[in-house]
This record gives sequence, structure tokens and C-alpha cells, in this order.
Amino acid sequence: MNDTPGWASPGSAPSDGQDTTVPRPAAPADDSGSSSKWSTAQPPPGQWSPPSAQGPGPATPRPTPGWGGPAQSGGPGNGWGKPPAAKPGVIPLRPLGMGEILDGAVSTLRAHWRTVLSVSLVVAVISQIGDILVQRYLIPDPVAVDPNASPSELLRQTADSSQAGLIAEAPSFAIMMIGTLFTTAILTMVISRSVLGRPVTLAEAWAEARPRLLPLLGLTVLVPLISAAAMAVGILPGLLIGSAAGVALTFLGALAALVAVVWLMISLSLASPALMLERQGVLASMRRSAKLVKGAWWRIFGIQALALLIVMFVSLVIALPFSAIAMAVDSTSLEGMLSGSTPNFDWPFLIVTGIGSVIATAITYPISAGVTVLLYIDQRIRREALDLELARAARVPVHSTDEPGHGTPRS
Repeated sequence: MNDTPGWASPGSAPSDGQDTTVPRPAAPADDSGSSSKWSTAQPPPGQWSPPSAQGPGPATPRPTPGWGGPAQSGGPGNGWGKPPAAKPGVIPLRPLGMGEILDGAVSTLRAHWRTVLSVSLVVAVISQIGDILVQRYLIPDPVAVDPNASPSELLRQTADSSQAGLIAEAPSFAIMMIGTLFTTAILTMVISRSVLGRPVTLAEAWAEARPRLLPLLGLTVLVPLISAAAMAVGILPGLLIGSAAGVALTFLGALAALVAVVWLMISLSLASPALMLERQGVLASMRRSAKLVKGAWWRIFGIQALALLIVMFVSLVIALPFSAIAMAVDSTSLEGMLSGSTPNFDWPFLIVTGIGSVIATAITYPISAGVTVLLYIDQRIRREALDLELARAARVPVHSTDEPGHGTPRS
């Protein structure tokens, strides 16, 4: 473990296939390899009591169950209790709960708001300008679908409409991907510093993230391509058959492909933090993510789904007033939407809604990125006792934990 924003060490129990050049954590300083120094003479079971003062005077009373003094505030009572986990930054250095992960993401935004918002706001503005230009000049009218057509014709028209829609959205998707690339790279470094409780400037975060941009670009492109290939495999047989049976097969294939894509996206959701913080390659970071997610898929899915709902809700709350203002200043677009036809959005509508999108993106994207990075850290704490390495890097006292599975390598 070093004290740079990224952590090259993958933990005390690395997954299979990890780069052997990455340094391993140092052994504890008091680990001399000697045999146990515990006395062979132990008190009778059930009669142990805390040591009392020597000499005359009343003996110290035996503690009642649950007694633990002030140190017990960090966790449930277990006899004498245990000290709370160190918290040098936005999270305590121990396995995290769902609320702590969400709170850590928001705390990072508050603690480093200048750096975080300067990144997300600039990227959001540039991305939104590009998206507005695409919507205004490049997106063609959608292909009409006749609801009275035969099943085979309806299937063909739907496929043509979907293809035209994907082609039309490709520029916007590319712009979003580039924006995601820069914000993910820089915010990952900011969050890794915030866990250690250290300040970070935009220049420092950029210097750490810049060498990893090209591999991150490869990962950012490869994962959607794999998902698109899975969807194509599910839908293509039904499209080739045609007729009513083809429609049913297309629906079932699309449903199965959607399940596969969701499973794949969650399994690979920790790949970008692994790539940035462990200096992994593209394929190695994907394997690393699958390794960390294994056995905790439903938990990670639940936290990611909750974070997505929160982000969508916040975005909706921010976007609704701007959408209302846009419709008020651009009655032509409103009339087009109410009539059911495809509206031709004018500049006032696009500009006002674009401002709302910029504000929503600048606030919500750091939260989404923070949840992903903190999930990665949490999984490594649970699997590899990363909290011990983080405590050493932050120069805070290291306390052991008795939480089930903590620090226990899993296959």
C-alpha cells in the first residue's frame, strides 16, 4: 500500500491471475513466527473476572453482560467491547453497510466539492452541448410502424425502427461514453483519497488518472459491446424466423438476453475501480471484478439498483422544473407532443432542458461513481482485509474485527 491516490496493491489475498509484480502487503511487525506465549494454566471456565487492585480493599465487581465502557460505542457489546473502527476519511475502515456506502458517496461530494463539481460540471456542459447539436441536426425522423400490419411485417418494421433509433442515438451515446470516461477516471482518484482523509486537487487527480485513460477507454467500449452482442444473440433467431412464431421467439430471446446482460453488468461493475486503482489491464480488471462480485451478486445488485433509483429521482426532481419552463417558452414543441406527432424541438426548449440536464448530471454522477468505488473497496475489505492496508496508509490505529468473512480469502 502506498500513499498515492491509487492503490497498486490488490490486498493481502489477491485473486487468481493477478499481476505478480504488484507488491504484497508487509507482514505485521509483531509477527516473529514464535510459538504462542499464552500460559498453559488457564482459569476455570466461567469464573474469569477483570483484574482487581492488589492489597486491601474491596474487589472490583464483575462486569455485567454487555458492559464495555466508552469503547463499546463502535459496535455491539461483547464482554469488554471493542474500539470503533478507524475513520480517517469518508468511511469507517471495516465492512460497510448499504447506508454507509451511500453516505460515503455523498460525503465525498461534500468534502471535495470544488474538485468533484469542477470535473462533473465541465464534462456535463461539454456533453450536453454536443447532445443538443446532435438532437437538433443529426437525429432523423423515426421509422413509422403500422399497427395493422401482419405479424411478419410488423416484426420487420419494428426491427427497422429499432435499427434507425440505435443509429440516431449513436452520436449521443459516444458523447456520453467520452464524458463518462473522464469523470470516472478522475473521480475514482478523488474518492480513493477521500477514504484516506487526504485532500486532493484536480491537477493531482488528473496526473494519477491520465496514464490509465487508454485502458479505461478500452474497458468502457468493450463492456457495452459484449452486452450488445448478448442482446443480438437473443433477438436474432426470432428475427430470422419471422411470422407469429418469430415474434414470440424474439420476445423470449430478448427477455433471456436482458437477464444475461443485467447479470453481466453487475459482475463487471467493479472493473473500472480495479483498472484504475490496481493498475490492471482491461481483461484482467474484468476478471478481477467477477472475482470480487462472486458470492455477493445480489447484494451488489441491490445497492447498485438503490443508487440508480436515487440518482433517477434526484435527476427527475431537478429536470421537472426546467422541463416545465421549456414547454412554457416553446409552445410549438408542447403542441407537437400533445398531438402525438414527433415534435421538432426549437432552440429555447433544447437550451432550457439542457441546463437542467447539466445540473442533474453534475450532482448525480459523482454519487453514482462514489457508490461503485466504495463497493469495490468494501468487497476488498470483506475478502482481503484491505482495511488494514488502508489504516497503515492513513497512519491510524489498526483494530482487528470479528465480522464473519472479514479478511478471509475466497476462491
